[in-house]
Amino acid sequence: MVWNWQRNDWPIFTWDASRLADREKQFLLGGGILLGAAQHLGKEQQDNLRVEIMSSEALTTSEVEGEILDRVSLQSSIRRRLGLAADNRRVEAREQGIAEMMVDVLQTFGTPLTEETLCSWQAMVTNGRRDLADIGQYRTHAEPMQIVSPRADKHIVYFEAPPSAGVPPEMNRFLEWFNGTEKTLPALTRAGIAHLYFETIHPFEDGNGRVGRAVAQKALAQGVGQPVILALSATVLARRKEYYAALASAQSGTNDLSDWLTWFTQVGLEAQHCTLALVEFLIGKAQEMDRLRGHLNPRQEKALLRMFEAGPDGFAGGMTAKKYISITSASIATATRDLTDLTEKGALVAEGTFRDRHYHLRNARWLAPHVTVSKRSKPVEAKESL
Repeated sequence: MVWNWQRNDWPIFTWDASRLADREKQFLLGGGILLGAAQHLGKEQQDNLRVEIMSSEALTTSEVEGEILDRVSLQSSIRRRLGLAADNRRVEAREQGIAEMMVDVLQTFGTPLTEETLCSWQAMVTNGRRDLADIGQYRTHAEPMQIVSPRADKHIVYFEAPPSAGVPPEMNRFLEWFNGTEKTLPALTRAGIAHLYFETIHPFEDGNGRVGRAVAQKALAQGVGQPVILALSATVLARRKEYYAALASAQSGTNDLSDWLTWFTQVGLEAQHCTLALVEFLIGKAQEMDRLRGHLNPRQEKALLRMFEAGPDGFAGGMTAKKYISITSASIATATRDLTDLTEKGALVAEGTFRDRHYHLRNARWLAPHVTVSKRSKPVEAKESL
């Protein structure tokens, strides 16, 4: 097998720009719509939007790599790093690290990408690890850096990256390319090439996927000229098998990236539409809480806010009397009375029999759907949420 980096034309990439032109236009248009929609939110809601998007991206970029994190801890850590009000809960090292990286990606979107930045991001996402030799620096091990099958009985090498000795010059060339193309390449195209280019070099002992998607986020933010984080990893997670297959195909074929970029630009558009759906969710939340202001007791308000905190995917399993008691410390009689009142006020809809009754937010438009993009770059709502 000859890998892409072993070809004589590496890293001279080619692609069919005509296949991407409509998607690039849609992305720029969607960026304006997204920024316009966010302006309808107040300062507090805009802060909540940033926290929601960054925590979702942190959760899903880790889940793509098989690591499951705690949403509430992540949001608490992100809020503290943004200088926002947060609780004093203890946050584990891995949640602290990924939260730190997401905030840094947002706050430094307009600065050049450097080796120091990449190494600091890698140190953040491997925070607390004791099993790695190289943290906060490029890999140095002599053995090949391979992506292999997890099956012990069947050794399959899906990809082999350049040897460690070749990483520094490869990364110098990558950084020169990245910083030199901000004004010359369209946003989605540049982000797609940057991600593939970075993942091919695979410069770190671990954390390459998470740092590589952060590089793509930086490219997208620079493309729209705003410090935005899109639901990129959530969209990749929904297409995880396709993601790895598309990467493997691009790394084992020629340096013509037309197929890879066609796939990546679709994912980028989906991420943008899903982020817009999240903005609409938060606008709906603000409108609903305004409608109910003065008509809720403190217990009801606390429970509703907790349901909204679960995000566009909805409160898992719906609200029940048992969950309501856990959140508010109410008695069973009070919980039943409060939930019935919320249903009568139109805040919740009840489902199920008396013992198995659960409650959901009534207005379906608050729940952000998973959005796919058609071949003509038009958003299509999927049947299942992310």
